[in-house]
Formats: sequence, C-alpha cells, structure tokens
Amino acid sequence: MSEILDDFRHEFSRYKSAADRAMASLSDEQFFERPAPHVNSVAIVVKHLAGNLLSRWTDFLTTDGDKPSRDRDNEFVITPDDTRAALMESWQRGWQAVFDTLDCLTSGDLEKTVTIRGEPHTAFQALVRGSGHAAYHVGQIAYLVRLFCPDSPWLTIPPGQSRAHRADYRKPL
Repeated sequence: MSEILDDFRHEFSRYKSAADRAMASLSDEQFFERPAPHVNSVAIVVKHLAGNLLSRWTDFLTTDGDKPSRDRDNEFVITPDDTRAALMESWQRGWQAVFDTLDCLTSGDLEKTVTIRGEPHTAFQALVRGSGHAAYHVGQIAYLVRLFCPDSPWLTIPPGQSRAHRADYRKPL
C-alpha cells in the first residue's frame, strides 16, 4: 500500500476509534436523544454515516458512490427497527467497506475516475471528500457526547496537557 493510502487508513481508523470511544459513554437513552427538534441524535448520525460509507466505498472503483439501493432520506429517520445494536451493526459494515476498499487500492488507482452522484472525481479526490465527511460527522458525535456526558473521557489531548501529549502520533491505536 502506498504512503498516501496508509495515511488515509490511519486517519479513517482514528475517526472510527474516536467515535466508538465517545459513544461508549452514552446510555441507550442518550444515544437516541435529540437536543432539539432540528438537531440530529447520535443514532441518526450513526445511521447516516453508516449508509454513506457503505454506499460510497462498496465497489468504489466500478460503481457510482451513491448506490440506487441507498435511501439517504431514511437515514435521518429512526424507526422501531433502529435499535442501538442494529445501528451499530450497520456502522461496522460501513466502516468495514472503507477499510476493505483501502486494502485493495494501489497508488495507481488514485488517478482513476470514480463518480459520486454522477460527478466525476479522481479516486484521490473521493478519498479526501470521504475523509472530510467522516471527520465532520465524528465531530458531531463527539460534541453530542460531551453535551450529554460532560465528564466523559477526552478523545484528544485534554486542556492543559498539550506538553505531555503522545509524541508517537503515527503509532497504531
């Protein structure tokens, strides 16, 4: 795997790890809680990101990243079937699609053209776009967890501890 692909794998792994660690602090009630009517719950963010990741990263080089089977609008609706366990299973499948794709890509694939909603991107551009999207939603999860569980563990360097932070950033988590 190329250094660039290693870097993407590392960053996607960091995002998933941060979200998983944050969500571990939530009760089931907090997982589904909406702080206001027009604010997504952690459950909705999980459902949406899982759907996005599975669609974008399945058959990445050969099919449009917005699969016909994807129902994006439904990703923002919690139904009785959307238990925490079911949503977390979808979450795992979505992330597995990312990592399986990264494992199969080569540096030669980075300039290939892929489409997302019919719009052409280089594979590299799609990786950047996907990374930014995942980071955005992981940030939402982290913020909601901090809101609901203000004493939860810090996911990054806690305030006042910058000088003592882990110097081996690139070390696997």
